[in-house]
Amino acid sequence: MKKKLLFLMAVLLYTLNYSQVGIGTTTPDPSSILEIESSTLGMLTPRMTTAQRNAITNPANGLLVYDTDFGLFYFYDSTSWQPLSSSQRNNYKLIKSEADLAAELVAGSGTTYLLDSNTYYEINGLITLSYPIELNNAYVAGEDTNNDILLRTTGNIFEGDTGGSVRNLTLQASAGSVFNLSEITNTQNLILRDAFIVNSASVGSITGFNLVFFSIVQYVGNTTGIVFTNINQLLLNSEGWDGSNSGTYQTFVGNFEVIAKQGGFSEVVGATAAIDVVGITSLTGGGTLRTVDFFGGGNYINGPGTYTNYNFNTDWDVDCAGIPVEKDAVAAGNFYYNGAVTSGFTQEISDGIAVEVEGNGTFASNNLFRFTTNGGNNGLQYEGLKSRQFQINATLSVRVINAAGNFYAFYIAKNGTVLTESRSIVYIDSNAQIQNVAINQNTILNTNDVVELHVQRLTGSGDDDLVIFSENLSIN
Repeated sequence: MKKKLLFLMAVLLYTLNYSQVGIGTTTPDPSSILEIESSTLGMLTPRMTTAQRNAITNPANGLLVYDTDFGLFYFYDSTSWQPLSSSQRNNYKLIKSEADLAAELVAGSGTTYLLDSNTYYEINGLITLSYPIELNNAYVAGEDTNNDILLRTTGNIFEGDTGGSVRNLTLQASAGSVFNLSEITNTQNLILRDAFIVNSASVGSITGFNLVFFSIVQYVGNTTGIVFTNINQLLLNSEGWDGSNSGTYQTFVGNFEVIAKQGGFSEVVGATAAIDVVGITSLTGGGTLRTVDFFGGGNYINGPGTYTNYNFNTDWDVDCAGIPVEKDAVAAGNFYYNGAVTSGFTQEISDGIAVEVEGNGTFASNNLFRFTTNGGNNGLQYEGLKSRQFQINATLSVRVINAAGNFYAFYIAKNGTVLTESRSIVYIDSNAQIQNVAINQNTILNTNDVVELHVQRLTGSGDDDLVIFSENLSIN
């Protein structure tokens, strides 16, 4: 026992004298307080979760641990924990207060926070801004949407002519706009994801961007909405507009390649409208509005109203709860003879030639969607953009004078050419006989194709007068 004590005292004296420890070596490097050598074993540092790491009280500058959640070594730099890995970005900045943006304010000439391009700015907590942010294609994100907040009590939050990415944040511009972004080259992109926009005077405006993508965004208590102008590709996914918003929620103006809005809801109570598309000049790639719930009883759509009781033109494909379905798949129309039923109208029929059933009749149309009337209102012209198959149904009540013993055929005609398979044959017994004719036909229509009813005498000769008491054609 005495020998062991003397040995330990000798080791301690050696360590105190030389202030060096060697493990696996008796000659530690003179510059090292501790040197470990092994060709078969490694050194194991403390291992812990992120929560355990963050719970360390007053960590020393340079303290090193291994984070098992991230699978990375972290060291404390006297302010915060930093990853120790070449695979991690070095273009990263933690923002805990406005003071952490001092360098960006200098870069923005003292009037704006000009962010470093391609740099990740992590927002931690409530950041009250005295100046607007120029995104400059940087990434701005929080960890907790409810607690990581960018607040501007006066003025706008984001300004300038550049895009970037904004995620996991609450945005509030109490007396200004969240977005005031405009560029003219259609090259910039803006992404907003997993965010709240609340209690702002205006959500704002975005003009001239190439791509704007908003996804999972909740809007609450905003006085006015947002205006999108001249955007190539506008994608809006799973947005929630609460009934506490006012003004017009989303307005589209100018030229677009594609507008796609899907999912989410718009609760319209006292607001002017949920969507305004009146100002769209062109929409070359089409617009899609799908599975958005409109409710609340207010005015949902301000639109061009190409067709009675509908909100959009043929550029759009719309299928949402609360508003009419508008897409080529539900295109439909009807025309009918609206003159005196007891006397009808007459149509002259020549030898063996199919002619349109029109004569001196007057016609009206109703229930037109993506169809318009053609000629004397007794033809329907398809105005949809996509070719599709339609079911056509027609009925007539007719009588032929001085044609007893002859046969007549009635057809559906497309672009003036009869569809032979649609023909319905009648036989004339006498001048007093009234025949009821029914025709059904499935056919594919392309944009601007016209559908009419034609008649042809199959037997006999000369000119006959066909009297039509009713004529009706519907298509869907």
